[in-house]
Amino acid sequence: MIAMIDTGISNLSSVKHAIERIGIPVHTSANKAEVVKADALVLPGVGAFGEGIGALRKKGLIEPIRDRVLKDRVPILGICLGMQLLATTSEEHGRHDGLGLIAGHVTRLAPTEPGFCVPNIGWCDVDPGRDSVLFPKDAERRAFYHVHSYYLDCADAKDVAATIEYSGKNVPVAVERENVFGTQFHPEKSQDAGLDLLQRFFMHLQDQGRVRIEAA
Repeated sequence: MIAMIDTGISNLSSVKHAIERIGIPVHTSANKAEVVKADALVLPGVGAFGEGIGALRKKGLIEPIRDRVLKDRVPILGICLGMQLLATTSEEHGRHDGLGLIAGHVTRLAPTEPGFCVPNIGWCDVDPGRDSVLFPKDAERRAFYHVHSYYLDCADAKDVAATIEYSGKNVPVAVERENVFGTQFHPEKSQDAGLDLLQRFFMHLQDQGRVRIEAA
């Protein structure tokens, strides 16, 4: 079972639809028992970090997610705020602890050049970094849709799977560390590029025997 975690502050329908378009059945849930049984987790999110982590805490999901990912090695894909929640800490509206699945700090975008705005909204060319599941070494540079004011500044550069050029700085927009994956951009809103990325992710899980992809 693929469990898409419902924090109560996200619009899940577009993510669910995109995943189902590539032949993956996904079950939306905020139930701790179902999260514990899931073969893979998807964590979408929009809004502020404190609200997101607070919603997970209120639903009793923080430790179950951490246990499944860190101890049982269950894959997790964080999307937008969901990627930021993977981090150790965030500075958005005060200091907050995250899930601690990717070492790093969520910090505000700080443009120093004209033409760069906060929030960063729109299509940005994404540059693949190291060879990874989300962005293999032969992956083309493609545009993905972004809406964010903060980004995950990884403690270990090896966790960065892709970046965008923002005001003279390479800003991480995708992370990958063993069974932990994240995209700052919205693959579900990124047309073919987004669907291709989701398919790579779930094909990887199929190769591991965790999911079965049906004919799309």
